[in-house]
Amino acid sequence: MTPFSAKISLYKNDNPEHFKMAIDSIINQSIQPNEIMLTIDGPIPDALNNIVCNYETKIQQLKVIRLPQNRGLGIAHQVGVEHCSNQLVAIMDSDDIAVPDRFEKQLKYFEENPEADIVGGYISEFIDDVQNITGIRDVPISDIDIKKYMKKRCSLNHVTVMFKREAVLKSGNYQDWHFNEDYYLWCRMLLNGCRFGNIPDVLVNVRVGNDMYKRRGGWKYFKSEAGLQKYMLNEGIINFFEYFLNIFIRFFVQVLMPNTIRGFVFTKIFRRKISSK
Repeated sequence: MTPFSAKISLYKNDNPEHFKMAIDSIINQSIQPNEIMLTIDGPIPDALNNIVCNYETKIQQLKVIRLPQNRGLGIAHQVGVEHCSNQLVAIMDSDDIAVPDRFEKQLKYFEENPEADIVGGYISEFIDDVQNITGIRDVPISDIDIKKYMKKRCSLNHVTVMFKREAVLKSGNYQDWHFNEDYYLWCRMLLNGCRFGNIPDVLVNVRVGNDMYKRRGGWKYFKSEAGLQKYMLNEGIINFFEYFLNIFIRFFVQVLMPNTIRGFVFTKIFRRKISSK
């Protein structure tokens, strides 16, 4: 199989037990990465640092980069991608759990679709326990549908993607765009002619809860989204009507809507419910 890197970032507020579960889901894959690139974004507490040191002694393929100051997820991923030694790079989050055959499916996709530059998949969302799944976030599958959907919402689940490092670097790599470093990168990859794909399977189990919905609301989050929409308008990805509609919807959901109602909208409208068989 093609060698690949798994890229994960860690910072001071991450939960130690959740981080252990994320790392374990990487090393217990049906096909393991030959490199795990961990970027530590600024100082971390002893509880996290002890786990990192323990894994450094146990996992030969683990490489750790420590940033002296917290720079944000965009810069942490940027530095990590720059230091990855493989052409293929898979992104992982520090508190999510990859399904056991995630990497195997993505490597197979690249073998069957050598023209692809990036491939993601579905996520399941759970509260507290991975068995307590509340919904699934579907995404478009084909390159043309992904690019069409990108005009309205982010069409790749960031924590599921595996991409060609060269394509990301040629598109400017990750950059610091608070809350939306992934969406911003996908837009630049689109403008650079990259080809997208998604696998119609759940690849990662993602933790959700009230804190997640809080992070997706408020003026700061809205300003980040509005700025990205303005960028998309200026670059010709969307027209003025699409820009106006996107801004209106985001202002209503992210600024005017209380967290509880925002949570209802995300779980009941924007997610596929799980059958209770």
